[in-house]
Amino acid sequence: MPSAQQKKRAEKKKQAEKERMAKLNNKKNDNAEDEEVNKLAEEVEEVDLASLNARGTAGVLASHSLSADIHIHNFSMTFHGKPLIQDTSLELNNGNRYGLIGSNGCGKSTLLQALAEQDIKLQPHIDIFYLSQEMPPSDKTPIDCVQEVDKERTMLEEEAAKMMVDDPENERLLQIYDRLDDLDVDKAAVRAARILKGLGFTHQMQNKKMSDFSGGWRMRVALARALFVKPYLLLLDEPTNHLDLNACVWLEQELKNFKNILVLVSHSQDFLNGVCSNILLMQQGKLRIYSGNYDTFCATKSEQDEAQMKLYKKEQADLAAMKEYVARFGHGSRKLAKQGKSKEKLMNKRIAEGMTEKVHREKTVTFKFTDIQKLPPPILSCNNVWFRYNQDTPWIYEDLEFGMDLDTRVALVGPNGAGKSTLLKLIAGELIPTDGMIKRHSHLKIARYHQHLAEKLDMTLSPLEYMMKEYPEVKEIEDMRKIVGRYGITGKNQVVPISSLSDGLRCRVALAWLARQNGHMLLLDEPTNHLDIETIDALADAIKAWNGGLVLVSHDFRLINQVAEEIWECNRGTITRWEGDIVYYKENLIASIDSEDYGIAQSADNRERKEPVQKPKAAPAKPAVEIKPYTPSFKAAPSTNGTSQSNGDAKPASGGYVPPHLRAKQAAEAQKRPQKTVDDDADWFNDD
Repeated sequence: MPSAQQKKRAEKKKQAEKERMAKLNNKKNDNAEDEEVNKLAEEVEEVDLASLNARGTAGVLASHSLSADIHIHNFSMTFHGKPLIQDTSLELNNGNRYGLIGSNGCGKSTLLQALAEQDIKLQPHIDIFYLSQEMPPSDKTPIDCVQEVDKERTMLEEEAAKMMVDDPENERLLQIYDRLDDLDVDKAAVRAARILKGLGFTHQMQNKKMSDFSGGWRMRVALARALFVKPYLLLLDEPTNHLDLNACVWLEQELKNFKNILVLVSHSQDFLNGVCSNILLMQQGKLRIYSGNYDTFCATKSEQDEAQMKLYKKEQADLAAMKEYVARFGHGSRKLAKQGKSKEKLMNKRIAEGMTEKVHREKTVTFKFTDIQKLPPPILSCNNVWFRYNQDTPWIYEDLEFGMDLDTRVALVGPNGAGKSTLLKLIAGELIPTDGMIKRHSHLKIARYHQHLAEKLDMTLSPLEYMMKEYPEVKEIEDMRKIVGRYGITGKNQVVPISSLSDGLRCRVALAWLARQNGHMLLLDEPTNHLDIETIDALADAIKAWNGGLVLVSHDFRLINQVAEEIWECNRGTITRWEGDIVYYKENLIASIDSEDYGIAQSADNRERKEPVQKPKAAPAKPAVEIKPYTPSFKAAPSTNGTSQSNGDAKPASGGYVPPHLRAKQAAEAQKRPQKTVDDDADWFNDD
């Protein structure tokens, strides 16, 4: 039998083994916890912490866990403490395409960010793609970047296998199988190439490195990824900002067939009409949904506002009549006083139940360009202009010939890369032609707005401080407040730093600066980027009321239709006047979508040529001319008075000059005289 001492030793060994196993288990648990913490840290790094801290969101997800729709009740959102949405309902149904509209600064982009980062946790099966920034530069090609967005296949297959065991009759299973069909690997490369081609990428461009592309082209790659992956919830914030008219038309045709939930922020009425099945209006802290496209929304909203205004006026008139009755008879005889109190109770009851609100009108924006003094033509002429950026790049323009005056109202259209912005820089004098000449009137002043003008503002200054700095001739700050307020920058927005303003308000500051330039010609390169619909209409009205010249580059068909009198197409290294309006031009683009070279800029290295174009050579130097003494072979030179006499028939005169009062008499005498035949073979200028 084991002794007591041996039993104690055995107990100690068992205890030590238990402690060792417990430590191992704790270590495993700690490792698992560490892995989970690291995973959460990686997810947190992907979230923009600055915007997350600035944004506050609350709400309750009311949708079923397997539903394809998104319903959020009691939804509220603040940004830097400012309430943007208060106690409203957000309902996004599968199969609908929503156009999110509202004034600049109301919080449209903030709402998309809240949905993308799932401030309110959505159903697990709903994947989200939010187009917010361009692809980073790398050694990958666009075709590779698009195809790599295919990581959800494994997740879907696992979900389908689990659902086959748990609930094989669920409709969600059919959606998964349809989704797997859409993500067919065999068709992935073809689909990716088709999407990139529609967005303007040639076959050669699809195989270049991402580091070789500008930010605008990398944004197109990000958009191609969104279209390729076809998420359940696609969030697009101003997707047309980096696109030309050709790519806008192609994207419109692509998105109008999107099968899941699309939420789109755009200020192009034409684009909203072509894509959206519903309009989501963000106004006064509420979200209201209207069926139909933008034109249908405008008609419905106008009818509702008219009916609401009529009801409001009627209720206010009834309330005023009750107040007057109570004031007149509330303290009279017993019978009248009783009636007066009854009226007063009825009035208080109506007020407690809630009266119809007055129709809310957004603050109007009024742009104004100061009329200029006309200059005598010619204002600007372009003569035999050739241009390229350096010796190693192909020609962008070849042998351009055109002229402009202060009545010119031209819209430049054409694919990206055709040289529209380059032409504006040539006109403004920021670029010098490689060959040829651009002549400008000596007093011509040009004001140019370009896509990145808002980014070049001093972000540390407020709009008021910036404008006072740029235009010191305006001495009074109240006068500058009126100038800035005319462009919809009012209240606190006038005194906060420009860095804290939305993109739309920054663009308004840039337009306010541009309007004070008082140029004879306006060169506008994509002026509608980030502007809301009301601001775009105000800009169009200001241009129409102005008496100067205009050259416009824009992807907004409606703005072009409002202000442009001519359409010039930039393509294949030249400029062609389009015979017809912009509506006909769009119809022509839609009809040619399936063509081989649709949307491909035929201007530089993309252009297909039968023969290479050579740089125009300078004229060769003329050889030195030997001057010989001149010896006439005739008796006298022809007179210079308009009457031609030959070989000695002219009467001698002092220096060959005949006074004007004698020329008629000399001509009459010459007619009476018999004429001699002129020898055609006479060597008049001693050529031999």
